[in-house]
Order: sequence, then C-alpha cells, then structure tokens
Amino acid sequence: MYYLDNTFLIILPGILVALFAQYRIKSTYSRYSEVMARSGFTGARVARDMLDAAGLGDVPVNRVQGTLTDHYDPIHRTLNLSESVYGSSSIAALGVAAHECGHALQHLEGYEPLKLRSAVVPTVNIGSSLSWPIFLAGMISGWRPLLLAGVMLFSLTVLFSLITLPVEFNASRRAMAALEGRGYLSWEELDGAKKVLNAAALTYVAAALSAILNLLRLLVLARRSDRD
Repeated sequence: MYYLDNTFLIILPGILVALFAQYRIKSTYSRYSEVMARSGFTGARVARDMLDAAGLGDVPVNRVQGTLTDHYDPIHRTLNLSESVYGSSSIAALGVAAHECGHALQHLEGYEPLKLRSAVVPTVNIGSSLSWPIFLAGMISGWRPLLLAGVMLFSLTVLFSLITLPVEFNASRRAMAALEGRGYLSWEELDGAKKVLNAAALTYVAAALSAILNLLRLLVLARRSDRD
C-alpha cells in the first residue's frame, strides 16, 4: 500500500533498482540456463551430493513447481528445487542448487544470521502487513502513537532485509566453493555460475534499499504530520 504524494520520489530510486535487479536475474538466469555443464550433473544430483558430503543424508531434495522458487526450508529440513533446476544440467541450475545447499549447511552449523532471520520471520510478517494501515490511520486521526507504531512495525521489514544480506552472500560463497572444489563445474563454467548468483544477490540488495527508503519516507511523513 502506498500513500501517493511528493515523498514518493524518496522511494523511486529503490523501485528503479528493484526493476533493474529483476531484469538482471531473469536475463542472466535465462542465458546460463541454455549452457550445459560438461560434468553432466543435474541440479538435483549436485544438491544430493553436497548434502550427503555434509552428513545431511536425511534432508530430502524435492522438486517444486515454478521458476526460481528454489529454497531451503529450515523448519521441515527439506531442500526444494524448481522444475527448471531439479533435472537440468545447466550452469544456472547447478549454481542455484549449490546456493540452496549453502543454506542447509548454514542451518547445520548454526549460522547466527540464519537463526536470527528465521526467528524474526513471524514478527516481520505481521509488521509488514500492519505497518502502512496503522501509519495511515495515524495520519488521518492525527494521533502520534499510531504514527510511531506504524514506523516501528515497518522498521522490522528493514531489519529483516538487512539480516538477509549476509545470509544470502554467505550461501553463495559456500556454493562457489563447492562448485569449484568438488568439480561440478570447470574453471570456465564457474564464471557463469558466479554471474547468476551475483544477479540473484542484487535482488536482495534492491529489497534492502527499498525497505530503507520506505522507512525514510515514513519518517518524513510523520515529521510533516507533526508540523501540520
């Protein structure tokens, strides 16, 4: 939900970066989805091999519908690969599969940023859905406590976005180390996988930037409301 006035310009850079990030990941993923790895490994095989090597043989590798819907579920301890990754031997598929395994390894090792992100998810979900309605109610009523409550709730979204960055960057570093160290990709192919993972990382950077700019906008609107 957006309140449209001239403060909308504050969040415009975030919107533009987010649009560029979406274009970048789609185009880069599409490009390297057409380039097959010489090893012949599929995304599912890479995932299974990485998990087994880490002693996570009890973590299943599931096929899920959609594109770029790949994720590791720390609650149910399942690694879920999209249809375009699970059975594909493309450089893009192997990069994505290894990245999701990176999250499984984080979970195994008790990686603190991942634990923190998982802990705040329920609160963030509530905050993100209620922040704008509460803030707008505060603006309409002129009641400052509602304004502040809206700002505080939205700040949880910013916190979540910032926590997500080290989690995703670390998973990608683990992925690249495995792709190289275990021979899933050749030296020439590693560059393609890195480009895919970097493009994916840009989407998280864009999300964090957008969240920060939206919070700044709320603060500007709250201050303006006080003057009025």
